Amino acid sequence: MTGFAREAGTFGSLSWAWEIKSVNGRNLDVRVRVPPGFDASGEDARKVVSAAIMRGAVQVGLTIQRSEQRKVGVKINTEVLALLVKAIGDLPSGLPINPASLDGLLQVRGVVEVDEQEEQGLPAELQVVLLRGIEMATAAFVVARRQEGVALADLMTRQLAQMGTLVEAVETHPQRSGEAIRTRLQAQVSALLDAHATLDPGRLYQEAAIIATRADVREELDRLAAHVAAAQGLFAQGGAIGRKLDFLAQEFGREASTLCAKAGSVELSAIGLELRALVDQFREQAQNVE
Repeated sequence: MTGFAREAGTFGSLSWAWEIKSVNGRNLDVRVRVPPGFDASGEDARKVVSAAIMRGAVQVGLTIQRSEQRKVGVKINTEVLALLVKAIGDLPSGLPINPASLDGLLQVRGVVEVDEQEEQGLPAELQVVLLRGIEMATAAFVVARRQEGVALADLMTRQLAQMGTLVEAVETHPQRSGEAIRTRLQAQVSALLDAHATLDPGRLYQEAAIIATRADVREELDRLAAHVAAAQGLFAQGGAIGRKLDFLAQEFGREASTLCAKAGSVELSAIGLELRALVDQFREQAQNVE
């Protein structure tokens, strides 16, 4: 399930901002990125977000900006400089090179050291402020996901209602009546007898009866109706139902495929294919539900 939230604030000369965003995922995967030195706040963020949601690929980021420039220190490494001067003095005289100058020596790597002084550790007060910030961002993030969930639930509930309508259409279709099945079997048997006069009519009708029994979709219809009712019950229950919907979506697909395979007429096959397409749409949406 997708979602986004942002919470920002200040602490002394620092400006901070938490951002949380997520995309669909079958499991929970929380990835946190924080600036160097803020690892403790990163672990706090991971715990807070992981406790609030159960599914989705979530990215959590902390940005820090300083309103004041960090102090910069410059130091000359006199030991390295002295070694350079001694090495130059030991060179043979008469070499075709210019005499060493101070500005040239200062450009040698390691002679001049620039130190951008980092803050020593993360102040406890700032860590508390950042923890409160990620808690507020997570609360807003959960609200955003819940709003999307409401719209998604409405869509999937309508899909379930359409599935129920299609199951009922198969249930009451004239091609499922005993008379219609009998007529189809008689036509098939007659065609076989006309083509093969040596076939035993009694044995042929027995085999046809067995085929008719195997082609019955009564069990599939009952299971589909039960799955529809179970899914509707989950939506009424609320909470984290995503994984249960995933399972039901798989069962929907299995029963719809069997229904298509057993359909004994073009009309029933058409309804079965429509049901299968609707089930595939439902399955895609189920992966978005927490």
